[in-house]
Amino acid sequence: MTLHTGRHFLQIPGPTNIPDRVLRAMDMPGMDHRSAEFAELGFAVMAASQRMFRTKQPVLIYPSSGTGAWEAAIVNTLLPGDKVLMAETGQFAVLWLGIAEKFKTGRSILCRATGGRGADVEQIEARLAAIASTGSRL
Repeated sequence: MTLHTGRHFLQIPGPTNIPDRVLRAMDMPGMDHRSAEFAELGFAVMAASQRMFRTKQPVLIYPSSGTGAWEAAIVNTLLPGDKVLMAETGQFAVLWLGIAEKFKTGRSILCRATGGRGADVEQIEARLAAIASTGSRL
């Protein structure tokens, strides 16, 4: 058994300090998701989201984990056989590529970063040019 001393910090993706006022708000009874109060709050959040994202278009809230949102993005934007070009810049990029491969989007192409560095733009440009020269979809 591990003994934790002091306040535990959520570390997804890495350390997130939760303010006391948020922790206190979380210690409230749950709201009935079928109530008029919940609907009113939901509409207010959606309207504020449009202002925050500076759009007049509808904003959708996708109720899932980040991984669930990745899966939804992949299955709704890629067709079987599409190529996926991924710049490996950390573990999340590797996980994204794994999800693309799981849904059989076709050949996945990984541009590896070295030594904790960012994506190599020249390498990505070369890969895109090679794909474009074959006339295949990316």
